[in-house]
Amino acid sequence: MAILNYHHLRYFWVIANENNLTRAAEKLHISQSALSIQLRKLEESLEQKLFEREGRQLILTEAGHIALDYAQAIFRAGDELLSVMQRREAGSRLLLRVGAVSTLSRNFQLDLIKPLLAVENIELVLHSGSLNTLMQQMQEHTLDLLLSNRPAPDALDRNWQCHLLDEQPASLVCQARTAPANFRFPDDLHHAGLFVPSMESEIRTAFDFLLNQAGVRPKIIAEVDDMAMLRLLARESGTLTLVPPVVVRDELLSGHLVECVQIAEVKERFYAITPERHFPNPLLKTLFQNFTPSKSRDISTVGRTRPTLSQ
Repeated sequence: MAILNYHHLRYFWVIANENNLTRAAEKLHISQSALSIQLRKLEESLEQKLFEREGRQLILTEAGHIALDYAQAIFRAGDELLSVMQRREAGSRLLLRVGAVSTLSRNFQLDLIKPLLAVENIELVLHSGSLNTLMQQMQEHTLDLLLSNRPAPDALDRNWQCHLLDEQPASLVCQARTAPANFRFPDDLHHAGLFVPSMESEIRTAFDFLLNQAGVRPKIIAEVDDMAMLRLLARESGTLTLVPPVVVRDELLSGHLVECVQIAEVKERFYAITPERHFPNPLLKTLFQNFTPSKSRDISTVGRTRPTLSQ
């Protein structure tokens, strides 16, 4: 029975990912001719041709695609082993690497990680970025947890799980001194100035749909994809702002901002995306067990809740 040479398989894996023999050779620090020999030896041992040439490009054959799928799984497991061992190197000190999409509420992030801040021998590494960038980092085993206000793409087909941690109705807020009396939603929004999240936000999509149903056309003054900036705009102006209450929690509690209305049909959802691991980070269990959803605690304390359209 033939024995698979994993060095040859790794060379093939790098070539397939680089899609170029020259770049792969540079990355592996060997000559291109030596790399070609190693690839040929792998093809001989598998008795399959793994690449076809089209000009300067290497195109995976059907057998090449199958081999790449196995190589990805093998070397992903190897990366996971290194990640687990590196967490153990510091003795009892545990490392948790968390990524959060840049549009996610900072208050929500703090609520989630706060139970770990007082625990000794724990190191937290926090990153922010786009969902696609952070998903890539998680696939590369450089993240243990990804926090998002959007679900993971293709969650059923990939090596990760998507957990709904919390959801809360969005609100229209403004400064207390400019709060309209007897606010009627949605009628009073017709031609009214608004600060809103960007079109990529789920709450913006639901909000626009609701207003379109009612035939109401507000005046959009600013679209903002960063919740921290949306919070600043709401705090420093008298303009109505569509925002999840957790984003402006401190301002609501202080009375600087007030909720004009809470919109039951428009919800912000908070997801935890975790990779499937043979050895999951033990801190994740602690994190989730200590998190209290907003339904179980008072987030805004101020404002009026609008009944759903079906009521």
